[in-house]
Amino acid sequence: MPPARKGEKAKKQHEATGIDALPNGVLEHILGFLPAEEAVRTCVLARRWRHRWKSAAALRIVSAGGEFLAPADKLRDFMEHLLLGRGGAPLDFCEFRLGDLDNVLEDEDVLSRVDNWFRHAVGCNVQDLRFRIHTTRSQELEDLPLVSKHLTRLALFDVEVHGSFLNFSRSPNLQYLELECCKLQSESTALITFQSLKHLHITFCCLFLHMTLDSRARIYGRTRIYAPKLVSLVMKENLGTSPIFETMPSLMEASIEIANSSDHCMLWNANYWDCNCESCDNYGNTRGDSKSCVLLEGLSKAKSLRLISEPVEFIFKRDMRWCPMFSNLKNLWLNDYWCVPDDFNMLACILEHSPILEKLTLQLFSEGPEHKMELEGRVSPTERPAAISESLNTVEVKCVKIDERIVKVLRFLHVSDIWSR
Repeated sequence: MPPARKGEKAKKQHEATGIDALPNGVLEHILGFLPAEEAVRTCVLARRWRHRWKSAAALRIVSAGGEFLAPADKLRDFMEHLLLGRGGAPLDFCEFRLGDLDNVLEDEDVLSRVDNWFRHAVGCNVQDLRFRIHTTRSQELEDLPLVSKHLTRLALFDVEVHGSFLNFSRSPNLQYLELECCKLQSESTALITFQSLKHLHITFCCLFLHMTLDSRARIYGRTRIYAPKLVSLVMKENLGTSPIFETMPSLMEASIEIANSSDHCMLWNANYWDCNCESCDNYGNTRGDSKSCVLLEGLSKAKSLRLISEPVEFIFKRDMRWCPMFSNLKNLWLNDYWCVPDDFNMLACILEHSPILEKLTLQLFSEGPEHKMELEGRVSPTERPAAISESLNTVEVKCVKIDERIVKVLRFLHVSDIWSR
């Protein structure tokens, strides 16, 4: 049969209807929304679809819930053929979800290949890479820097990474970094530079454990983080030692929740440790940071701050000895940590160092976010103390119930002329 003439071929394409009428680029974009195994299955639809999956704009590898790509050997074989078949075709988005809480990935042969799969995605010029894995231990990624001019967003779950990996100088366009349940390691007092990063989330991670023991104290080396372009920062309930943040002049908002860290008063846990509330910060002194802020100096340029801490943690109390001026701060959210002891020194100090503050929210003796009681007070412009921001006009108190502790806080606010109903 003679080949179809140009006019006949165009006529056939014109007569195509539905999804078959779409251009190849649009089909490749649509295929990217499917799990990888379903995208590959489209090869049987028609001749036109035979190799279309190889150029899909996104790759979604899902091996969770005991569904497709389980057991482990099926996942291994599929991944090896999938990546070989795709070659180096570029990716806009790539997601790995390997295992879940009920189906933990334990196969050593598969785990030994995971880093290669991760690096393959980076080599495909992926822009948005999300890697989530559930194992019996943190999956260690090779201690080599990521090299990519295309990567703009990286999200990691339950992996262990080291100092070289955290050096993103060879990924100059990375703007979003999300680390959850990860283990971060670096040399003591090392400097980690996130030169291009604008958004950083570190939650439920194990941070920078460097510890030496002597006969009297534990001495920590703190990792320093330099992120000059950071706009938003979230740190929540991380284990290990808090890093020192260098000044972040572009910071707009930050939420810091300190719980279960190594920066806590040992008196709460063991009677043998000779420590009291006044000496907690001495207990936490570290090489190179004993006379400077750990967190607050780096956060001092933010416009919105949420600072939450458990009573046993001493980092904020320690930092208040060198309390910086929060010259841009307009919205401040604190918990009851800042209202203890009853002299309210920490609360008063941070208010006095926030000259343009507009709104203060106190989350008192409550985990939130749904509070049973919410009280709102106004600041009298005529009775406002000279040390308090002239812009402060709203004070909110969120709590479970009104008890003696809440009454003490309200009394302090009232006596200080920064609360009226």
